[in-house]
Amino acid sequence: MKILDEFKAFAMKGNVVDMAVGIIIGAAFGKIVSSLVSDIIMPPLGMLIGGVSFTELKLDINPNAAKEVWWNYGNFLQVTFDFIIVALAVFLLIKAINAAKKKDEVAPAAPPAPPAPTKEQTLLTEIRDLLRK
Repeated sequence: MKILDEFKAFAMKGNVVDMAVGIIIGAAFGKIVSSLVSDIIMPPLGMLIGGVSFTELKLDINPNAAKEVWWNYGNFLQVTFDFIIVALAVFLLIKAINAAKKKDEVAPAAPPAPPAPTKEQTLLTEIRDLLRK
C-alpha cells in the first residue's frame, strides 16, 4: 500500500494535474488549428496554384527508370504550413494570456514617503542653517 500512497501523492500534485490539463487542451487546440489549416487556409492556396492539393505535389526524380521514384515535396510543404500556422496561433495565444496577466496584476505600490523629521532633527537643521549664515 505504501507504493500506492506514494503514487497517489505524486499524481495529485498541482504540477502534474496542471500538465495533464495542458496536454489535453493542447491536443484539442492542435486539432482545431489543423482543421483551420487543412479546411480553411489550404483550399484557397491550392486554388491559386491551379486547383492542386499540396499533398499531391511530387516530382519523379528518376524518370528514365522502369520503377518511378517520387520526391513528395507537397506533403513537406503541407506539414511546414501546418507548423508555421500552429506556431503563430500558439504565439498569439501566449501573447494574449500574458496581456491578460498584466491587466490582472496590481500596479506596484509607490514607495512609502520618508517619515517626517523629528523635532530634534528639525531643530538641528535650523541650527545648521543659522551657522551657515
